[in-house]
Amino acid sequence: MKIGVSAEQSTQDSTVDPRFGRSKYFMIFDDTNGNWASIDNTQNLQAAQGAGIQSAANVVNAGCEVLISGHCGPKAFTALNAAGVVVYTVSSGTVQNAVESFKQGKLSKIESADVMGHW
Repeated sequence: MKIGVSAEQSTQDSTVDPRFGRSKYFMIFDDTNGNWASIDNTQNLQAAQGAGIQSAANVVNAGCEVLISGHCGPKAFTALNAAGVVVYTVSSGTVQNAVESFKQGKLSKIESADVMGHW
């Protein structure tokens, strides 16, 4: 299973970015082989519209089944949900810690967007 995490930098030691659609990077952890990959999401930082949907496409195209972020807006949540990606939230910490918390069942799954669009 691949787990995507919104990240402020392109390493697993990075702080989790509280924003999903306008996250600088997504770190992708593949729990079948323990490998990490990074997706540059900077093209969406200043997008007037569509940042959440495009970011969702980036995560889905990377093959993620799970997304961990600080928050997720309505359009991004709808796109992720339609693709079968389950969204979990984390309030702080590193990307590595977020993945470990997920694996230990300590994160909260969200059933709908938890912030307004353009957050």
